[in-house]
Amino acid sequence: MTSGFASHGLSSTAVQCIHSFLQALAPGAARGDGRRVSTTIELGSLGESIAATYLTDAGLRLLDRNWRCREGELDIVAREGDALVFCEVKTRRGIGFGHPVEAVTAAKQRRLRTLAQRWLAGHDEHAPELRFDVVGVLVRPSRPALVTHLRAAFA
Repeated sequence: MTSGFASHGLSSTAVQCIHSFLQALAPGAARGDGRRVSTTIELGSLGESIAATYLTDAGLRLLDRNWRCREGELDIVAREGDALVFCEVKTRRGIGFGHPVEAVTAAKQRRLRTLAQRWLAGHDEHAPELRFDVVGVLVRPSRPALVTHLRAAFA
């Protein structure tokens, strides 16, 4: 599975986080209250809400959610200190098709860079540092979601 991570241009730190995440999926992982969702749209919306809460709890200040233009959508735009952070959120019910962050391909990264330029052109926000994060959310039945936050996942 790690070869899949490398092909998506993820940093070695990101790959380490993913391995830790996968270990947490092992039998005996903590149980709790999970939510069942029926559609892909509901799953994505739930994942974005979980990610927004996680990022806020981690000290990021959310500036925008689900910002759209003709080229696509930015899931979350936030500020952390001097950094302006563009977050892509990927949500899955399982890892049968890989870890959620693996869905952020090189093509998606290019699109996110373009979207960030469009967002910056339309907003009066300036920062010495621009960062692209990926938040992977694994929604599990009858257990809490697992969240993986990859800071500076790509440049």
